[in-house]
Amino acid sequence: MEVQDWVPYLIVLSSIAAILLLLGARSRLMADAASSEPAGIPIGNGQTIGVREEQDDYFSSVTTAHGTAAVLADGISGLAHGRMASTLSVTVFIREFLKLEDIRDVRHYFTKAAKVSNTEIVRNLKGAPGGTTLVAAVIADERLYWGAVGDSIIMVFRNGEFIRMNEKHILESVLQERYLTGEMTREEALDHPMKRRLINYLGYENFKSIEIGSEPFELHPGDRVVLCSDGVYNTLTEVEMEHILSKPLPPHDAAEEIIEAIEQKGLANQDNATVIIVDNV
Repeated sequence: MEVQDWVPYLIVLSSIAAILLLLGARSRLMADAASSEPAGIPIGNGQTIGVREEQDDYFSSVTTAHGTAAVLADGISGLAHGRMASTLSVTVFIREFLKLEDIRDVRHYFTKAAKVSNTEIVRNLKGAPGGTTLVAAVIADERLYWGAVGDSIIMVFRNGEFIRMNEKHILESVLQERYLTGEMTREEALDHPMKRRLINYLGYENFKSIEIGSEPFELHPGDRVVLCSDGVYNTLTEVEMEHILSKPLPPHDAAEEIIEAIEQKGLANQDNATVIIVDNV
């Protein structure tokens, strides 16, 4: 075979070699990119619509170089536009967390995200009633930072017990204070028909501020950070939740089991229910 007869074969072999080199370089770049991404921590969630016509709960989570943020909002079902309010607020909190450049600015992050959320919800409502509760947790360097408004809750499950982080922003808290100061009887406080009414939420024109943890909460190995809407804790007892969370289940499986337990009760007035579980390993 003459030399010129080898030319087509050499061209094909050169092309194949070039393709293999490009594929190898691409694989190395993808591996480098993957190794540079922040390692996520185990996180899971579960949700049920209950007997409501619309799912007004909304949630999301994200991991960056500064930590992991989990956000849950419960749109107020008794008001219009609950879904819009919860979706908008969670979106804003995630967006603002992605802008966070230093974990030491986390308090400012909570404050800014709450104010921006409230302003945008009020603007979208255009005078119509609406709003949402919200709880946000940031886990970084085995510390929990949190912010909350309304009656959704953040807890840490440790060694079979719950450690509550935030207060419920409902009238019941005010009534309890009035009872302690002697302004009303215990029975009047307990039997008040409006005791579960929210006194602070996002989308409220008189919104004051978001409750923020005064100091980061030191997490221990094995701690489970739990965020949930009132559709969870108004249906399941702490004992029932403890039983599920004590099992050696991944967070997503534990969250799904919590939702299954809620649905199995089949309550006639079951509210939307959402739970997020973040494990500190």
